[in-house]
Amino acid sequence: MQKHTSIRFRVAMLAAAAILAGCASGGSYPPAPAVASNAAAYNYLIGPGDTLSISVWRNPELSAVVPVRPDGKVSAPLVDELVAQGKTSQEIARDVEKALGKYVRDPVVTVIVTNFVGSHSEQVRVVGEAVKPQALPFRHKMTVMDVLIASGGLTEYANGNKATIVRAAEGNKRYSVRLDDLVKRGDISANVEMLPGDVLIIPQGWF
Repeated sequence: MQKHTSIRFRVAMLAAAAILAGCASGGSYPPAPAVASNAAAYNYLIGPGDTLSISVWRNPELSAVVPVRPDGKVSAPLVDELVAQGKTSQEIARDVEKALGKYVRDPVVTVIVTNFVGSHSEQVRVVGEAVKPQALPFRHKMTVMDVLIASGGLTEYANGNKATIVRAAEGNKRYSVRLDDLVKRGDISANVEMLPGDVLIIPQGWF
C-alpha cells in the first residue's frame, strides 16, 4: 500500500511539474519576429479624429489646420468634402492641389498630420491583463514595450509569457510573445516590433 501511495505521489509531482513548466514557457504559437517584415514600407493612413495642417505655398490665406471628421472627410478654403480617410498625407496634398487648380495656378501643397488618432486599421490594441487595456495610435518602429508602457504594464494576475499578438496584416496570424521575460527579467530580445492593426492579448495566469 505504501509503495502504491509513493508511486501516486511521484506521478502527481511529475504532473504538477509539467503544468508549471507549461506556464513558465512561451505560448503555443510561433514566436513573433523581432523586426516586422513589412514595417520599413509602412505609410501612415489618415483616419477620423486626425488633425491635418494644410500649407499652400505663397497662398497663406488658403492654408489651414483642419480636423478629419467622423465621416473621414475634411474641408479647407476652396476645398470642400475631400475624402481623407485611408489616404497618406502625400495623397491628400495631391488631391488638394487638384481641387485648388481650378482657382490657383500651379498650387504647391504640403500636408502634415499634427494629431494622430487613426482608423482601426492604424491602431494597436491591448486587451486582457494590462493595467489599462486600450487602443493606441500606431507609430513607426513601435514595439511591444511601447505598448506595455502606454497601457500601464501587466497586472499581478497576468501570464505574460503566454501572451499573443494577432496580426491583421498577415491574415490574423498569431504569434507568441514573452512579456514576463521582457518586463521582469529585462530580456530585450523579447521586445518585438508591432504593426498597425495588431492586437496584443494578455491572458490571466492560473496561479
